[in-house]
Amino acid sequence: MERMKLIGIGADGAASLPTLYKQWIDESERLVGGERQLSFFPHYKGEKIVIRNNLSSLVSTLMNEPKKTVILASGDPMFYGIGSYLAKKVPIEVYPSVSSLQWAFAKMGESWHDAYIVSLHGRTMKGLAQRIDGKEKVAILTDETNDPPAIASYLLAYGMTEYEAFVGEHLGGENERCRFFTLEEMKEASFAPLNIVVLRRKTDGTKWMFGIDDAEFFQRKPEKGLITKKEVRVLSLQALHLHEKSVVWDIGTCTGSVAIEAAKMAREGAVFAIEKNAYDIEICQKNMKKFRVDFTLIHGRAPEHLEQFPDPDAIFIGGTSGSLRDIIAVCCTRLKKGGRIVINAVTVETLYEAIDALRSYGYTVDILLAQFSRSKPILQLTRFDALNPIYIISAWKRDTE
Repeated sequence: MERMKLIGIGADGAASLPTLYKQWIDESERLVGGERQLSFFPHYKGEKIVIRNNLSSLVSTLMNEPKKTVILASGDPMFYGIGSYLAKKVPIEVYPSVSSLQWAFAKMGESWHDAYIVSLHGRTMKGLAQRIDGKEKVAILTDETNDPPAIASYLLAYGMTEYEAFVGEHLGGENERCRFFTLEEMKEASFAPLNIVVLRRKTDGTKWMFGIDDAEFFQRKPEKGLITKKEVRVLSLQALHLHEKSVVWDIGTCTGSVAIEAAKMAREGAVFAIEKNAYDIEICQKNMKKFRVDFTLIHGRAPEHLEQFPDPDAIFIGGTSGSLRDIIAVCCTRLKKGGRIVINAVTVETLYEAIDALRSYGYTVDILLAQFSRSKPILQLTRFDALNPIYIISAWKRDTE
C-alpha cells in the first residue's frame, strides 16, 4: 500500500504550505481532516472525509479502500495530534508545520524546551494543581470547556497567583491576537476558540517538602489528633513504593494527609480517597486547596464506592469502621500486579485481622512497629512525649508465575 501523507497546516490555511505539499493535495484522490482544515480547500475535487470521533472507522476505511490519500492536521500532527495514533495504524509519512506551542513561545520571546506541557483538550482538569505546582513555565492546550477563564478560576482556587498568563489566539493566522494577563484578568476576559495558554512564574509560590508537619494541616477542633502523624506517614508512603504515575487509593482519608503527600509524589498519576465523616470531608477539601493537590474525594463508607475507582498501584488503609475484612477482599481483588497495600493499625486485634485476611489471599506480609517520641521543652530543659505505637502493615502478592 502506498504511504499516505499526513500534513500539518497552520491557522493561515493553504497560504503557507510549500508548493510540493499543495501538489500532493491536488494530485490526491482522498483528502481527510477536521472541518476547519478541509474548509481551506473548498474546490478540492476528490473524496473528502471529515475527522470527528470516528478514528477506528477512519482507519478501517483508509486500510480497506486504498486511494492516494492526504491527511490534514493542525500544526505538528505528532504533538498531541492525530499523528501518533495514525502512525501505529496506517502507513504514513508525516510533514509537520509549526505547532501552536512553538508559535506561542516565539511570540513571548521565550524558550520552550524547558517548559512543562499539558493538554486539557478533551481531558479533565483533575490533578492539574499538583502537576504544575512549582513549575517555571507551563504550556496548556485548551478546548471549549477548559478555556482560559476556566483555567484561571481553577488556579485561583488553589492560590497559584505567582503565575502570569499569556494567551495566544489564532496563532499564525490573520486573526492572531496575543495578550498577557494576571489570573484575575484572564478569568474575566473572553477569547477566540483557537487558543493556547502559557503560564510564567513571576514570584516564588508556597513550597511544601516531603513530610509536612502535622500542625500545617487543618484538623478537627477541639479534638485534634485524627491525622496520620508525620513520622508514620513518611514510613507508610515509603512502604507504598509509589512512582510518578501511580494510581493510589486512600481508604479512610480523614484530614487527607496521606492522600495529599501521595498526590505530590504521584503527580502524573491519580489519587482516589474515601471518607465516611462529612465534617472530615470538609477539612480534607480545605487541606487540598492549601497544599495544592486535586484528587478524587468521595464521601462514603468503604468498601462501598470503591467500584468507582480505577484499579490501583498502591492502597493505603487508615480507617475501616469495622469493615476491614470486606475492604481487604476488594483491595486484594483490584490491586494491580506488583502493587502494595499498607495498613496502619493501633490495636493487636486489628493487626491480627489484617494479617489473617491478607495471607488468605496469598499476600506476603511485613510488619513494622513504629514507636516515636517527640521532644518537648520543660522550663530550660527538654523531655520527650511519646506518640501512640502503631503497626505499619505492608503486603504484596507473591509472584507465583
